[in-house]
Amino acid sequence: MSEESRTERFAPDVAMTRNDALHQYELRVADTLAVRVKFRDLPGHVDLIHTETQAGFEGKGLAKVLGRYALDDVVASGKRIIPHCPFINRFIRNHPDDYDQYTDFPEDAA
Repeated sequence: MSEESRTERFAPDVAMTRNDALHQYELRVADTLAVRVKFRDLPGHVDLIHTETQAGFEGKGLAKVLGRYALDDVVASGKRIIPHCPFINRFIRNHPDDYDQYTDFPEDAA
């Protein structure tokens, strides 16, 4: 894969949002939902429960981009992270300096 084709994938038509009505963070490419991170908003916590990449968008690193966006949003809100989603849990464990201090790991997701 050339560097030029990789750059095209992250063109200005990529947008990330928190959709409170559907309880999910969304990464869209040209208005098409590419990745979503489902969450539950709890008192003092946000439980990130599932990450899903849509067909055709796998293997491009988009889930990592949206995962970091979601984690940073939770931290900025002053709430704590509960990573029930295995993908988010691994991401936090791979970036402990960034998120460990804001995370309450569930016992069954270790």
